[in-house]
Amino acid sequence: MTEFRIERMGAQGDGIVRGPSGPLFAPLTLAGELVRGEVEGERIRLDAIIEPSPERVEPECPHFGRCGGCLLQHWESAPYLAWKRQMVVDALAREGIEADVAPTIDAHGAGRRRVIFHARQYGARTVVGFAERKSHAMVAIDACPVLAPGLDQALPAARAVAEALAPLKKPLDLQLIATDTGLDMDVRGSGPLPPALLTDLAVIADRFRLARLTRHGELVIQREPPRLAMGRARVDLPPAAFLQATAEGERVLADHVAAGMVGARKVADLFAGVGTFALRLAETARVFAAESHAGALAALLKAGHTPGLKGVDGEARDLFRRPLMAAELAAFDAVVIDPPRQGAEAQARELAVSRLPRLVYVSCNAATFARDAALLVAGGMRLESVVPVDQFRYSAHVELVATFSR
Repeated sequence: MTEFRIERMGAQGDGIVRGPSGPLFAPLTLAGELVRGEVEGERIRLDAIIEPSPERVEPECPHFGRCGGCLLQHWESAPYLAWKRQMVVDALAREGIEADVAPTIDAHGAGRRRVIFHARQYGARTVVGFAERKSHAMVAIDACPVLAPGLDQALPAARAVAEALAPLKKPLDLQLIATDTGLDMDVRGSGPLPPALLTDLAVIADRFRLARLTRHGELVIQREPPRLAMGRARVDLPPAAFLQATAEGERVLADHVAAGMVGARKVADLFAGVGTFALRLAETARVFAAESHAGALAALLKAGHTPGLKGVDGEARDLFRRPLMAAELAAFDAVVIDPPRQGAEAQARELAVSRLPRLVYVSCNAATFARDAALLVAGGMRLESVVPVDQFRYSAHVELVATFSR
């Protein structure tokens, strides 16, 4: 066993020590701590914390340390949020960008409103929970402290479905979303189901009063459409819909997007999803929405008929392969863009050469955002503000909303 002094926190939430051949990563440690452990490749297998950091706190979940869902329950809130801000600052600095980066907003709110449980068969035993970090081994859980109250019945419902499908002996993923009309569950990995099992699933859905149960997006049973409010509109969600992780996070991001669009009369929402921003912006502007997922776009456009909205139209469009060109962007006063983790390099290049006066960029990956921001700045846009947002408490994940002007 060797003693190590943790020097800093890495981007994945591990403590980092300089080793003879490069950095060594020590999970579940904090900067400044003196720890003892064994080196295994690039990682330190922790044996003991000899001198704990004053920022160390007691984790709130008994599964912490084994479950890979949370990495940082042992870290005090203020320095943890500051670390997330610093990750954004560092990502921008690597691209040569200095910007006004605000303090991180804690947007955990009531907790996460969507979750994916994994179910695995170990002989006659069905285990439902999360995977260990960097492992396929499962941790059976009985509760999860980061989930919103609307998911209180998610785990027992998932366990009941997994046990009903146990004869298939297949690894399952069960996605659940807390909606205004009840739980929405989509089951993945089962393959086609025989009629008897479909009947069993319908009984379980009724027992837990699920709004809807689908298998790979195909309907098993629906008691009522899973629905969420987005501004004054109500959206009937497609199966396994993408949503912001927390209701509070959605509100914070939407408020900052709206603030960047004040006065705009014609707006484009790129990577629009089910209308998180488009439907709110349509209360004051006419909105064009571009989204590759046909089901999400259909749900958005249906909700866009809500009385009082200025109008929403859209196009099913793969913005990676067919970004809106500079000539098309000339029709808009402002654009909001919310791409997936890989960012939107092709679209950023078109935005950079356009004459668009205002842009709000929502990102879930600081590195790809910084890459795209460098393209926008090189094209003559000014990065006015960056606000980090923490929806994924105890994780290394940080989101942000940034405002550009020309």
